[in-house]
Amino acid sequence: MLLNQLKEITGIQDSAFLHAALKAANGDLMEAVAFLTEEHAQAPARDAAAAEPSAWEGSAVGKQLPPRVTAALSPSSTEDRRPVNAFMPQESPKAQPAERDAAERSQEAHSAENKNRSKRKRCEVWGENPKQNDWRRVGDWPVGMKNIGNTCWFSAVIQSLFQLPEFRRLVLGYSLPQTVLESCRSRTGKRNIAFMQELQCLFALMLGTRRKFVDPSAAVELLRDAFRSAEEQQQDVSEFTHKLLDWLEDAFQLAVNVKSPGDKSENPMVQLFYGTFLTEGVHEGNTFSKIETFGQYPLQVNGYRNLSECLEGAMVEGEMDEATASQSVKYGQERWFTKLPPVLTFELSRFEFNQSLGQPEKIHTKLEFPQTIYMDRYLYCSKELIQMKREEMKRLKEKMVILQQKLERYMKYGSGPARFPLPDMLRYVLEFIATKPAGAAAPAQGPQTPLPPSQAEPHVLDVLSQPDGILERTDTKTEDGPFFLANSSPQPKSRPALQALGSPAGLSDRPAPHAVSEDELSLVRTCLQRWRNEIEQDVQDLKESIARITLSIEQMYCDPLLQQVPYRLHAVLVHEGQANAGHYWAFIYDQPRGRWLKYNDISVTESSWEELERDSFGGLKNASAYCLMYISDQVSRLAAAEDEGSKAGQFQKEVEALPPELRHYIQEDNWRLEQEAEEWEEEQSCKIPQMEPSPASESQDLSSESGPDQSSVCEQSVRSLSSEHALIAKEQTAKAIANTAEAYEKNGVEAALCEAFHEEYSRLYLLAKETPTPQNDARLQHVLVYFLQNNAPQQVVERTLLEQFADKNLSYDERSISIMKVARAKLREIGPDDVDMEEYKRWHEDYSLFRKVSVYLLTGLELYQNRKYHEALTYLVYAYQSNTKLLLKGTGRGVSESLIALYRRKCLLKLNEVAASLFVSCEEARVAEGIGILNELIIPCMHLMNNFEISKEDLDAIEVMRNRWCSYLGREDMDAKLQEKLGELLPRLLDCSTEVIVLKEPPKIRPNSPYDLCSRFAAVMESIHGASAVTVK
Repeated sequence: MLLNQLKEITGIQDSAFLHAALKAANGDLMEAVAFLTEEHAQAPARDAAAAEPSAWEGSAVGKQLPPRVTAALSPSSTEDRRPVNAFMPQESPKAQPAERDAAERSQEAHSAENKNRSKRKRCEVWGENPKQNDWRRVGDWPVGMKNIGNTCWFSAVIQSLFQLPEFRRLVLGYSLPQTVLESCRSRTGKRNIAFMQELQCLFALMLGTRRKFVDPSAAVELLRDAFRSAEEQQQDVSEFTHKLLDWLEDAFQLAVNVKSPGDKSENPMVQLFYGTFLTEGVHEGNTFSKIETFGQYPLQVNGYRNLSECLEGAMVEGEMDEATASQSVKYGQERWFTKLPPVLTFELSRFEFNQSLGQPEKIHTKLEFPQTIYMDRYLYCSKELIQMKREEMKRLKEKMVILQQKLERYMKYGSGPARFPLPDMLRYVLEFIATKPAGAAAPAQGPQTPLPPSQAEPHVLDVLSQPDGILERTDTKTEDGPFFLANSSPQPKSRPALQALGSPAGLSDRPAPHAVSEDELSLVRTCLQRWRNEIEQDVQDLKESIARITLSIEQMYCDPLLQQVPYRLHAVLVHEGQANAGHYWAFIYDQPRGRWLKYNDISVTESSWEELERDSFGGLKNASAYCLMYISDQVSRLAAAEDEGSKAGQFQKEVEALPPELRHYIQEDNWRLEQEAEEWEEEQSCKIPQMEPSPASESQDLSSESGPDQSSVCEQSVRSLSSEHALIAKEQTAKAIANTAEAYEKNGVEAALCEAFHEEYSRLYLLAKETPTPQNDARLQHVLVYFLQNNAPQQVVERTLLEQFADKNLSYDERSISIMKVARAKLREIGPDDVDMEEYKRWHEDYSLFRKVSVYLLTGLELYQNRKYHEALTYLVYAYQSNTKLLLKGTGRGVSESLIALYRRKCLLKLNEVAASLFVSCEEARVAEGIGILNELIIPCMHLMNNFEISKEDLDAIEVMRNRWCSYLGREDMDAKLQEKLGELLPRLLDCSTEVIVLKEPPKIRPNSPYDLCSRFAAVMESIHGASAVTVK
């Protein structure tokens, strides 16, 4: 068991190697994971040219392991540090890509803060995911992307782009005239068109697939081929991303060239992602100016604390040099954005080349970035204002330096190598002169201790960080006494020279003046106290001035005039690991849901800004952002406006707006998913011995009919409902197969299936044409009777009947098994073009709901006949609600609305009589029971009735019930307490619009077979019309 878990977490498949790691870790799973994933700084580098690949090369153990693990393994398990191949950024060309990628990701698995995160499955979708929820998409939740071997960076980039509505529309709407396609002769042009078409298909699947994740292999292979070519050198991830965007730009340019050849300003990729900036400066005394285009704007990370500082450093280079007395010459340059794109991407330089080590290194320093950044301070239109503020900023910083230097003179006072805070020195002198000589009366204060040498020189920044007043220093921990004499510092060790001066008792006395007169003491104390007060005031003034300047610097660009161009953070692309290996994922803000989501390969999970900060800012661990994608406030508002009121169905609307060929592509993939699911189920059924179906399994027709909260079963797949309906009709289908014995013997399986199909279709067609009676509803016998009576499309009818014969529960004998296999083969031949699967699903959902309504009505009527009004009302209320939905599609879709309403009304009136009689009994327990009936059943039911078009009969019944309760007002035989309770009940009873109440759904009721359901229905209907009670076992 532990071995399998270790395989899943690390991706390593070598059992002997994992067993050795578990043995070295004494069976501790997380310690074994840590052994396999920790990277130690002392790991020796290996000469790439001379070394041969070891037996373990390419697995997740490409890290240097602790000695006790290494001893248990092959001696050649040291890390291969050779140059990287083209498609595996910064990794060994011989390393198995998927396992190297998993090694870095397994660090996340054993981190304390990530213990509860879902692990990325490395197995095939059917092999180790037996539950449908593990590989089926839930609703319109965003889909993940399969990692096909070090392609996590591709997933992060593509997911970030896909979640931009404008970019998604551009890709999905991309098309080229036939003339352009025929005239495109260049290899790169054809490749770009092919890549664009694959990206279209990928985006279409991400919109409409029923899979939990998609496979990007086709698009990725094109990138792989390009970087495998001889002229391409080794690349890093940033260059891959640039190449990807370049291809998209070139592909769109082919469409633009039709109208305006060579004009890139019309290219939608340029309009969406590219901006311009102006560079102005002086070089060797000569001024220059030039305009340049940018896409992903590069920013240095080293030496900066936040994104604003990075941008300021990128926009201003060089210093103003005024050394020449005759003239002022500016050396350096300034950059100003002249046009910002709707999507503004910053590329953070997290990697640098270490010349001394001869290898790249990752920069792990912390860099903060905001959710909203205002770009006004970097725009050319704000140049004059910003230059003024920069001059003011420069002046304030210069003043800050002067003030800090002044403060430091106070805090590091002295002429020797040891410096002390001047206020402390004066305090120590005050303590000295106030100390009595040895032999005199002991002072009231405790023993005084000098500062340890390590505390003699506090840094000026430590002092600035303290609250007002310098006496609250963390290093001395002193408190004010009569003469500032208390000191709680630990006693330092005495030096040997002092130990020889006297006895230990003498050492406990503090140094003191040998003789001092009262006049001298008064004079010195007065002067020192005054000087100390003056110096403390000077220090306080300096600290306040520094604080004011610091605040002015922080608020320099908070001018409302510089907050007109906001950009909202859209996506953060994160890298975890070192320069030579790692894993990529993305945090993307989901506009419709109003929250951050984490896209980590096949996994898409809810996240938060706090998790994003922890994983993206850097400084805490080896994960940090390498790319930030901001969108203009206008784009953000447009996206929010589009999603307003249609959060749940936005993707569905986009699917419906797709070109026919892309919709067809989605349908085909969803159809293949169902076929894969069916084949997988067949494989699983072969592993389990065939068992005789139990009555409970035969009643699964209501497993998805038990109420609104069970609708997820309907959504999971079309086949789940159609299979249930096939199971309901199993006995009828088996009888049809049994009648084909002669055709099977004479003409074979296909002839037998054909005869059974036509015979059953004819029987059901005639049954659907029969005139229904109150005691007999043929729709309950078979799904196809319901379809035929409501004029369902012929394709839906025929596929449904074929599925009856393909049901795996028909494995009675050789003939039924053979017919089942042939029927399944024919089902696989039916493609999305032959049957609209969405329509097919809707018809089966309607029949499932019809059966639920019938069962609820039947149960409610049976309970009513047996005077169980409490239980009966709940079933009848839910039957009425669900039936209303069906009747909106046609009168033949549901059951008699008037019948449900009649008995719902009768139940209400009966229950109201019971509740009223309990209430007026004046017994506390019975009164509570009556109020409970009123609160839990009668009032909620009245609320629900008012939500629909209420009939005159229902209105009359409600008035009768209200009048009954109103008649109790002011009755003399009721005490004040009961009248008070009545006063609380009546507002809710009289005004059904004051609150929303949900009636609890009744328990599930499952009939054993269609025949049982029909017989019970007939018995109840006969009882209703004959007015005699019915007993049902």
